[in-house]
Formats: sequence, C-alpha cells, structure tokens
Amino acid sequence: MLITGVYGAGKSTVAADIADVLERRRVPYGAIDLDWIMWFDTGRDDMDELGRKVFLANLADVVRNYLEVGVERIVLAGAIESRADLDGVRDAVSVPLTVVRLTVPLHEVVRRLRSDPTAGRQDDLQVAIEWTDAAVGLGLDDFSMANEGAVRDTSTAILERLGWLE
Repeated sequence: MLITGVYGAGKSTVAADIADVLERRRVPYGAIDLDWIMWFDTGRDDMDELGRKVFLANLADVVRNYLEVGVERIVLAGAIESRADLDGVRDAVSVPLTVVRLTVPLHEVVRRLRSDPTAGRQDDLQVAIEWTDAAVGLGLDDFSMANEGAVRDTSTAILERLGWLE
C-alpha cells in the first residue's frame, strides 16, 4: 500500500504503526518512508530531474530486496503530487499498489507542523497549505481515511479495509 496525503497528515506515523501491527502478527512486511530514500542533494542544478531518477531507482531496489527475502506486504508512506509521480512509484515497485489518502483538517496539519522547529518542516507547512488550497493529489487514491483520532484506530481501519488482518 501507499499511504499519501499532505505534509502533516501523519503518513509516516501511520505507516510505522501499521508496521508494528504486522510485526506483532508475524506478517512479513517492509515499510519505506519515501522521504528518506530521496533525501539527498548533490548541489547540481538538475536536482529535480536527478532526484526523481535516484528516488525511483532506490525505491525499486529496496522493494526488490525486500521481496527477495520473503516480504509479503509493502507499506510506503509519501506525499504524491501528481498522476505522473504515482505512475513512477507504481512502475518502481512493480507489485499491485493500493493508494490510501490520509485526510486531516488543515488546522490540525498547521498544529502538527508548527510545533516542529526545523526549517524543512516549516517549508512543508507552506506546501501543505498550498496543496490543500489547490486540491493537489486528490483523486489519486483508491480510498481515503480520516487521521484525526488515535493512530492505532486509523492503522487498524486501513488494514481491515485492505483485508490484511485476516
């Protein structure tokens, strides 16, 4: 599955909790925060193009490595902006992918991100506001899930909807 939504929606937190649930049930899984496998900078002027290329190569390699050792469930977390971005992720993972969009009221996103002292998260807050205003990424999901209450409730609801708890 791919958990998506605006920055501050709780994608990484929910993915980590889903990983915990799967681990406790002894389900072979791999969890990948997409931000981490694309977090680099070479100082070159072509970083957008280069970054996308390296990100997709990293993703393909990590997923392939997980599958080769017996992982049965892949949990991805990342903000997906466009159909082209989603298609790139789908091609890289080369397994069926259900896209779950986390929804959170903007005021909650602001509360979550404002408390983070890093400049990067403050930039993410501005992007989250812009994406919310422009409805960026809407319609790319197979289903959406509210993420306002307890994380375990959100995680369990997603896993039940996917049939991963059977």
